[in-house]
Amino acid sequence: MEHQSHAKQGDATADHAERSHSGQDHGQSGRARVVIAGASGFLGRALVAAFEGDGWEVVRVGRRESVRWGDRDAIERAVDGADVLINLAGKSVNCRYNNANRNEILRSRVETTAELGRAVAAVSAPPRVWFNASTATIYRHATDRPNTEAEGELGKGFSVDVARSWERVFFEGELPGTRRVALRMAIVLGDGPAASTLFTLARLGLGGPNIDGWAPNHRRYRGIGLTPSGDGSAPQYRTRGRQKFSWVHVDDVVGSVRFLLERDDLDGVVNVSSPNPSDNRTLMAGIRRVVRAPFGIPSWRWMLEPAMAVLRTEPELILKSRWVMPERLTDAGYHFEHPELNPVLRLVARELG
Repeated sequence: MEHQSHAKQGDATADHAERSHSGQDHGQSGRARVVIAGASGFLGRALVAAFEGDGWEVVRVGRRESVRWGDRDAIERAVDGADVLINLAGKSVNCRYNNANRNEILRSRVETTAELGRAVAAVSAPPRVWFNASTATIYRHATDRPNTEAEGELGKGFSVDVARSWERVFFEGELPGTRRVALRMAIVLGDGPAASTLFTLARLGLGGPNIDGWAPNHRRYRGIGLTPSGDGSAPQYRTRGRQKFSWVHVDDVVGSVRFLLERDDLDGVVNVSSPNPSDNRTLMAGIRRVVRAPFGIPSWRWMLEPAMAVLRTEPELILKSRWVMPERLTDAGYHFEHPELNPVLRLVARELG
């Protein structure tokens, strides 16, 4: 079934809320129920608003929600009879990769996913579909060809190891009543941390191309998890500002979830990324235009390291060549609401204020 527009995708989701799970217990409300873990974050807020707007009952799981991590009975009650489970839980990667943050980035993803998996396996009426966040940074630094779900090559290092561990826990074990989809999302643009960092660099005058170079080896580059893949060597990509930039607007993350909800034939990993990736030089030039920055100094690695330390994030955000194509989504007929970068940058500038 090909979806021709987001209006139709939203209608289909609303129809699903009325007709899905004819045998499921929807509780006192009689509405379809979605359980969202990590609902307080940037993506979580967008999905909560979308599902509530479509008439769904939304149950939130989190450290400060009515259903809290570690409360096995409450989590099982939440997922038992739910139509959909969405897990976005995990510490933001928009931080410095010191030992404490590295361990928490991994732990917060793996342990929450495992906790939800145990709950889904234990209940009599599990969700029909479970969407789990993942990341397109799982793929290698790519300058020769894009990474698709079928032909993509995994990379190595800390961020890749986190993603591999996350997906391994998500897909382990048998859950015969639940379709599982890992959303390998590119950098999500909207009023969130990734766009805020990029726009701040441009406003500081560092809106030129971001150019890699030598950096000392450091423990923050080491791999992590059961099978670490990095030795602490600082990655040197040598792309001269032509590293690919795969991205997706937050509206299309929501749209992809709505679309995949109706596609019982799609499971496993799905790349969630605009079909029109850019490159770093084009990206930074576009941001300079929308913030009206009079100039943009090219930023070499030795300049980016202290700048990113001040912003409390890592240069990997803009130095790695992220070249990802959403082959499964486009082949299935999904139409992106925001396929082109420049209109999205103008939209994001308004969203950030």
